[in-house]
Amino acid sequence: MALTGLEIYKQLPKKNCGECGVPTCLAFAMALASGKAALDACPYVTEAAREALDSASAPPIKAIKFGKDSVLGDETVLFRHDKTFYHPTTLLIYVSDTLSDEELSAKLQEIKGLEFERVGLQYTIDGVAIVNDSNDAARFAKVAATVAESTDISLLLLSDNPEAVKAALAPLVARKPLIGAATADNYEAMVNLAKENSVPVIIKADGLDALNDLVEKAVALGYKEFVLDPGSRKTVETLANLTHLRRLAIKKKFRPFGYPVIAFTSNTEPLEEIMEATVYVAKYASAVVLKTSVKAHVLPLMTLRQNIYTDPQKPIQVEPTLHSVGNVNENSPLYITTNFSLTYYSVEGEVETSKIPSYILPIDTDGTSVLTAYAAGKFEPEKIAEAMVACGIADKVKHRNVIIPGYVAVISGKLAEVSGWKVVVGPRESSGIVSFSKSLS
Repeated sequence: MALTGLEIYKQLPKKNCGECGVPTCLAFAMALASGKAALDACPYVTEAAREALDSASAPPIKAIKFGKDSVLGDETVLFRHDKTFYHPTTLLIYVSDTLSDEELSAKLQEIKGLEFERVGLQYTIDGVAIVNDSNDAARFAKVAATVAESTDISLLLLSDNPEAVKAALAPLVARKPLIGAATADNYEAMVNLAKENSVPVIIKADGLDALNDLVEKAVALGYKEFVLDPGSRKTVETLANLTHLRRLAIKKKFRPFGYPVIAFTSNTEPLEEIMEATVYVAKYASAVVLKTSVKAHVLPLMTLRQNIYTDPQKPIQVEPTLHSVGNVNENSPLYITTNFSLTYYSVEGEVETSKIPSYILPIDTDGTSVLTAYAAGKFEPEKIAEAMVACGIADKVKHRNVIIPGYVAVISGKLAEVSGWKVVVGPRESSGIVSFSKSLS
C-alpha cells in the first residue's frame, strides 16, 4: 500500500532547505504521496530512507522502455478526463517464423507500408513481434535477424524456449527488444536472460492469482523490468483482466501488478481482430499484438488510439500562421478558419479538392472549433483583422476579399469595417467549399 504524507515525512531529513523546489519537508512529503514529486529531488535523503520510500515515490505503473522509442506504462489514472494518458498503446504486428522467406519478405514490405498522415499527424506501426511457432531455435534467430535488418522499429522476441530467445537476442541486444514469455516453467532462465542483457521481459501466467505469484518469484531474482500477460486470449476475459490489473495498480497501489500489460488478439478474421484490438486499446493494454497488417484494417485502430491518447486539456492545434494550398498567386482566395486541427484539416482537404490554389489563415482560438470559439469570444472581427495584418496577406494578393465560415456570418459587417476588406460569407460546412469555390471570380 502507498504511504501517507506523514509517514513519508518521518523518513525525510527535515532540513526544510527548499532545494527540492518546495519550502518544507512536509510539503515535499505531501507532493511525494500524491505523485507530484520524485524522491530524487531531495539531495539529503539517506539510502535507508530511499529504500523505505520506494513504494511511495514510484509511479503506480512502472515505465518500461524497449526498442526504438517504445514506452509502456507510466500511467497514473483510470480515466483520461481525470488527468491524461501519457503513452499510446504500442501496436506490434505478429510475424511467425514458419513463414517462408518469400512470405516473410512480403509481410515486411506490407509492414513498412503502414505509414499514414491524418489531420496533420503521422501514424506509423510501432513494432514487430517475432514468434517462435516453428519451435526451431535456428529458424527463429534467422527470422529475427531478417526482420531487424529490414526495419528499425521496435522488436518483440516471443518464445517459451529460453535457449531460442537467447540465440535470437544475442546479435540484437543493442536494439533492446522486449522478450518473452517467462512462465512458471521457465521464469528463472528467462528473467536471468533479460537481466544479463538489460532488456524487459514478459511475465505470463493463466489468471491473476497465478500472475501475482509468478511476478513475486521473478522480483525475487533481482529484476523488475516486466510486462505482464495474464494469459487470457478470449476478448471478454482479457478485458476483465486488463481492467482488474489497472484498478489494482492505480487504486490499491498493488505493486505486483504495477507493470504495463500486453494483450494478444485471437480472432482470425481481420475485421473482427481489429474490433478485438480496439477493446484492448480502449481499456488499458500498453501493447497489443495483432496479425493483420493491411492498411485499411490498421488505420482505424491507429485513429482510435490517437483519439484516446490525445490530452483532453490540450486540444490538437495547428500553427496560427498563413498556410498556402497549391501554387498560390496574387489572385488566390483567402479563407479564414480556426486553428482547431480537425476544423483546419477539414477545410484544407476541401480546398485541395476544389483545385483552386488558396490561402488559409487559421486564427488562434486555443484549438477550438468555429462556433465554440465565437461563443467564447475568441473568433472576433478585431482578432481576425489583426491576424490578417500580422501574416502580411495584403502583400501577397491584389484583391481584398476574405472568406469567413457561414456559421459566423454575423461578424461580416464588423470585420469589413475593421479590416477594410470585402467579407464574403462562405459555406457553413467545409463540405460546401468545392461547390462554393466555383462561384468565385
